[in-house]
Amino acid sequence: MMKINDLKNVISFKEFIHNNNVDINKIEFDSRKISEGDIFVAIPGTVSDGHKFIDIAVHKGAKTIICETLPSDINDETNYIVVESSSKTLGIISSEYYGNPSRKLKLIGITGTNGKTTIATTLFNLVRKLGYKSGLISTIQIMIENTSVTATHTTPDPIQLNYYLNEMVDTGCDYCFMEVSSHSTVQNRIAGLTFAGGVFTNITHDHLDFHKTFKEYIKAKQLFFDQLPKEAFALTNIDDKNGDIIIQNTKARKYSYSLRSASDFKIKILESHFDGMLLKMNNSEIWTNFIGKFNAYNLLAVYATTILCGFNEDEVLLALTQLKPVEGRFETIHSGTGITAIVDYAHTPDALENVISTINAIRNGSGQLITVVGAGGDRDKTKRPEMASIAAELSDKLILTSDNPRTEDPEAILNDMQEGVNVIQKKKMLRISNREEAIRTACMLAKTDDIILIAGKGHEKYQEINGVKHHFDDKEIIINAFKELK
Repeated sequence: MMKINDLKNVISFKEFIHNNNVDINKIEFDSRKISEGDIFVAIPGTVSDGHKFIDIAVHKGAKTIICETLPSDINDETNYIVVESSSKTLGIISSEYYGNPSRKLKLIGITGTNGKTTIATTLFNLVRKLGYKSGLISTIQIMIENTSVTATHTTPDPIQLNYYLNEMVDTGCDYCFMEVSSHSTVQNRIAGLTFAGGVFTNITHDHLDFHKTFKEYIKAKQLFFDQLPKEAFALTNIDDKNGDIIIQNTKARKYSYSLRSASDFKIKILESHFDGMLLKMNNSEIWTNFIGKFNAYNLLAVYATTILCGFNEDEVLLALTQLKPVEGRFETIHSGTGITAIVDYAHTPDALENVISTINAIRNGSGQLITVVGAGGDRDKTKRPEMASIAAELSDKLILTSDNPRTEDPEAILNDMQEGVNVIQKKKMLRISNREEAIRTACMLAKTDDIILIAGKGHEKYQEINGVKHHFDDKEIIINAFKELK
């Protein structure tokens, strides 16, 4: 059992009132979860300020309060620790509470707009195939070797993070591959963690509802690399125009990967088909089950990361030929009538353009491409017309539909998207706000050799409408619709 004095050497504080060396039951930043003997960390948030709930936490039994500003009422039996940043302190004490698990395995963080899930998941699968126990923290799920936990955020809060990392250590995991979101760096969710390496994929238009400007978004990504220790490696996509900028201030060892530029790790696409690609990775040719230039980048990042972690190159290349794409990432479904459907998570302009361009390059003018796409509610509105414009320009037919409307009116979201479609392009566009109906309509319009792209939700098994998550699976709907076509 930890005591309060155990934390005094690991956190910086401005003031320590009462200094009762009590046992720590657990750490909480939600006053509703407080029980006797807990530490309550009051964090100023975007929706509410934890400082407003200090009295409630004390009343429920919290024996230590960590805050940035002292409350007006001080309880004589409660410790009050005043710090510069409550959120950063939460990360540090969470790591300490669980015995600093990130130092007991190799923790690799992957950040960027697109590709994080594919890279992290493929690394997890590859390392396990090579015979090592591993953990995964991703948008889709958290994996502790063979145990799966449903993910609620790309990067969990510090308490959850350290709990899962500790579970991985107890299970004997040698590695953990973790998606690091821009939100998590700014909100100090990764504070207190020790990373053995960091990977930068790319940065494009996204999350400007949170970061406000693209410059702030870049700074959030850069912050992760700024915090890496000198013993770690920093691997960057040099083909991204911000690839150098992201890692310019890092103390870690710098490495680069590329399809086009001089770099430490290189790849070339020799052949590309709907069932895979023939690649030349550094000096070796391999066949993979992954599709598209964006996945060539992802696989190169995976390859480079494993080499930097000290794995045998020949064993890594062999394992790469045996791995399957991640669920909901360019996942293909074939009908009995010669139609191909592709389900993909693309929900940014860049990701959508990459997926459609890949499809068009492979199909070589054969058949038509019908794209079904929406945009999420309560998120960055500026990307909506851009996504619709890209889909309209690069597709033969376009169906605008709902994604996760959340609390917004689906028709209002479609109005925003339609602003990006010009008069001529509107002739090949339909608006169907009901997503299931939109997918089924695409199937009815499709003929032999046609391709249907269903973009935006990928692996998700729900649709969020007015705060309620309803079961919804793009892949499931496509399969059922194809059965009806027979």
